[in-house]
Amino acid sequence: MAAGDAASACSADAFQLRHLHLALRVAFDPPGGSGRLQGSVRLQLTCLRDHAAEVVLDSHPSVQVESAGLAPPGSRCGGDGSEEPGELRPLAFQSRPFATYGSALHITLPEPLTCGDTVVLEVAYRAGGGPGVCWLTPQQTAGKQKPYMYTQGQAVLNRSFFPCFDTPAVKSTYSAVIKVPDGFTAVMSAITWENKKDNTFLFKMPQPIPSYLVALVVGDIVSAEVGPRSRVWAEPCLIEAAKKEYNGVIEEFLTTGEKLFGPYVWERYDVLFMPPSFPFGGMENPCITFVTPCLLAGDRSLADVIIHEISHSWFGNLVTNAHWGEFWLNEGFTMYAQRRITTEIYGAAYTCLEAATGRALLRQHMDNTGEDHPLNKLRVSIEPGVDPEDTYNETPYEKGYCFVSYLAHLVGDQIKFDAFLQAYVNQFKFQSITADDALEFYLKYFPELKKKGVDTIPGFEFDRWLNTPGWPPYLPDLSPGEALMKPAEKLAELWVSPDHNMESIKAMDISAWKTFQLVYFLDKVLEKSPLPDGNVEKMSNLYPKISRAQNAELRLRWCQILLKNNHYAEFDKVKDFLHSQGKQKYTLPIYRAMVSGSETARAMAVKTFSATEPQLHVNVQNYVKKILGLNTGKN
Repeated sequence: MAAGDAASACSADAFQLRHLHLALRVAFDPPGGSGRLQGSVRLQLTCLRDHAAEVVLDSHPSVQVESAGLAPPGSRCGGDGSEEPGELRPLAFQSRPFATYGSALHITLPEPLTCGDTVVLEVAYRAGGGPGVCWLTPQQTAGKQKPYMYTQGQAVLNRSFFPCFDTPAVKSTYSAVIKVPDGFTAVMSAITWENKKDNTFLFKMPQPIPSYLVALVVGDIVSAEVGPRSRVWAEPCLIEAAKKEYNGVIEEFLTTGEKLFGPYVWERYDVLFMPPSFPFGGMENPCITFVTPCLLAGDRSLADVIIHEISHSWFGNLVTNAHWGEFWLNEGFTMYAQRRITTEIYGAAYTCLEAATGRALLRQHMDNTGEDHPLNKLRVSIEPGVDPEDTYNETPYEKGYCFVSYLAHLVGDQIKFDAFLQAYVNQFKFQSITADDALEFYLKYFPELKKKGVDTIPGFEFDRWLNTPGWPPYLPDLSPGEALMKPAEKLAELWVSPDHNMESIKAMDISAWKTFQLVYFLDKVLEKSPLPDGNVEKMSNLYPKISRAQNAELRLRWCQILLKNNHYAEFDKVKDFLHSQGKQKYTLPIYRAMVSGSETARAMAVKTFSATEPQLHVNVQNYVKKILGLNTGKN
């Protein structure tokens, strides 16, 4: 077990990983939907203790190791792909079981090493069948012409992409040489990207990152510049929409982040719009965030969703949780940073409204699980064998946000707390830390608070925040958001009233309402549905900006309202939305609403799933089958 990380078998306590180099060939199996990676990973290691006789790497049963070897003394560990390590000295290796989500690759060294010795290991392998490497059929892409592959490393999936030190406690620089088939482009989470001849792409990441942030995409993708240090990447049929949506937008988010948290160290910030079957909202891979194409609303109304991923450039990617039980350090600080950026750009009312929707999600989650569920602590105990993925929930995000807000509240001065966040990033950049490290630094930075004993105020003890499950002891004041919430609540009330007054409704102008205010209004309408007869049709005619929206957040709510009110006339909009995307957050609630709706809605659910199943991610397919009561084919 890696020191302090029950989810890793690697030798992080015996070796420091200095650099890793991937040399891979990517091949798609016709007609797509599966494929192979073949090549090697080279690791430059420094020994941290005497008598180290073996190196253990995290791996996966789907990874076929072909050989392991030791490079001659003085060998370098890759870079531009030209440095061959010379003749390798073969090493004995053995793959041993570790957990349901991975295995341990034990490599025996020819003789024990002494502290300070540096070695370069090379592992030749084949991969592609594991959970971290996703292969899409042409049907699952936007263009429907060519297959596509991408990797998703968080939390512990990259061990099925390449044998590695798969713990966030370990950071290293990396480089890669990736050969792809004709007509395909490779993109990675790296600062430099070079297209060499023979369909070969070269990548270098000179900043140390944890293994889960090494990411690769191979597909029919092109790019367009949208700012001084940003470009968008997408399939050719989406690139114009992506450029239109984000041209000139990203730089303001980046410069506001820099003003608040210090320099942006990753040089470029690109956004890659994934195929519609991508089941997540976004993944903050350094230099290039992977996002759902659902953000392409056509009117920039969801452009600010990437502020969360941009905030990870400081919190998560630069200062990282040392193990997945401290995930709130990544997400709680990022939620706080995101909301600081939106306050600067859009004002406190907008940010408080968005935070209120986040708080509602936390309430919903805790109501579902029970407040005293062990996952409702900030510091989660991940036992050996437990997949960190199974601990994922709203708590590290929203309860984490409340704790960081409480730390700011104790300081009582926003400018001073912003300065602390800059100092925190500067102190721990390129490191992986625990809550103890963060809080110790906080009390050291504010000695007057330490002297007051703020860490042990009854009911608000730091220990309680970290180790006791339940609702946050402190909630930040969201009252500035009431300026936007109250009109939305009032309008919803008017629509649900049996003797509704159309004059009063028409007198309320919603043309200037931003996405979160409209979402808040629709959530209230949904809560109070079904509405009096005829009201959904009237609402649809009065608000085409909602009923005909391309904005996925609005489409989700409108579809739910149509289903809850059995407004059959617009059921085609439900079908169209499910055909247009496969994001888990949007797809599952709509299927749940259809199944709990009328017989017509249930029939439409089965028919729509039958038509769209091939374009969905396998996990989403299985979730929908469960909702529909179909056999998932899983044990």
